[in-house]
Amino acid sequence: MNDDYYDLLGVSREASTDEIKKAYRKLARTLHPDVNPDPEAQDKFKKVSQAYETLSNPDRRRQYDMGGGPGMGGFPGGASFDFSDIFDMFAGASGMRGRGQGPTPRQRRGGDVLRRTQVSLRDVVFGTEQEVSFRTAVGCDRCQGSCCEPGTSPKRCSNCSGSGHVQKVAQSLLGQMVTMAPCPVCGGHGDVIESPCTQCSGHGRVPSERTVTVRIPSGVEDGTRIQLRGEGEVGEADGPSGDLFVELSVTDHDVFVREGSDLVTRLSIPMTAAALGASIPLETFDGERVVEVEPGSQPGEEITLKGLGITPLRRATRGDIRVELDVKIPTRLDEEQRDLLEKLASVRDEEKPAATSGRRGHTMFGKLRDRLRER
Repeated sequence: MNDDYYDLLGVSREASTDEIKKAYRKLARTLHPDVNPDPEAQDKFKKVSQAYETLSNPDRRRQYDMGGGPGMGGFPGGASFDFSDIFDMFAGASGMRGRGQGPTPRQRRGGDVLRRTQVSLRDVVFGTEQEVSFRTAVGCDRCQGSCCEPGTSPKRCSNCSGSGHVQKVAQSLLGQMVTMAPCPVCGGHGDVIESPCTQCSGHGRVPSERTVTVRIPSGVEDGTRIQLRGEGEVGEADGPSGDLFVELSVTDHDVFVREGSDLVTRLSIPMTAAALGASIPLETFDGERVVEVEPGSQPGEEITLKGLGITPLRRATRGDIRVELDVKIPTRLDEEQRDLLEKLASVRDEEKPAATSGRRGHTMFGKLRDRLRER
């Protein structure tokens, strides 16, 4: 018993062509073999497709309505069946159609460039500008990025008529399927360069050495990357340029070490300066400053010089310089020096220092005297 095509599509006999097409697309979304692997669904899809092919064609529909009956359509007989109406419902077909909508531009974005450069700690404190040189691609000055010899221009591809794609027909169980592919003659561009530029070989760019001035802000850290947009490689065929990334390497300093926004240094002073106090000059990045050592300063104590450190990124307040005191105790004394220290120990009643818990119980002079007596 033959199926009624109108019943298969779920439309009335007075349905318009658009209504028939809409009904078919709705059924195809659920019955197509790529969506529904059920054998019964596949069988029904064939019948629905046959019904659609017949009723969507005015002549075949007229013959069917006049009693021509099922089988008037070309699907079962192996004639061509155009699935373009449902291609964009499935990923593979929609991707091919998308690529065939127009030629591919020759222009391509240029690549990014990474260069490394060294900066000093002084540059980190105040910021600086530095020139960075690198090998890259620049626009061709002969063809101005057109890729053609001066006086010539690309010609429309005769193989694809400038569309950039060609049709391919493949046989399948459901009939003939039409797909799109890039034109093999023009590479999908839609035109052909018959006279490429002799300077850039038809690429629109040439290798060259460039020098760029990089502004390095204060507060950068080792490994910081600075991005300069549009300063990288020029793209092919005058395409947009890539970016330049400059990675910073901060060199070690002889005096200071960075800790956050502070600069830290160690100041070695004699035992007498720690005991009596002293004013000691220190060369900083802002010029010479005086470190005031208070009488009785202990080893490891810190003295802060405000506002002479680093200005962190995106902040306006500079850090400090922290000076750690390293008190040097003499290891060799002559007789006069020893007598003086022993007299001082006697005056301070430190000839026999009392033991206290922990190493910090010894006074500075008591430790010095013990060390001398051990010799």
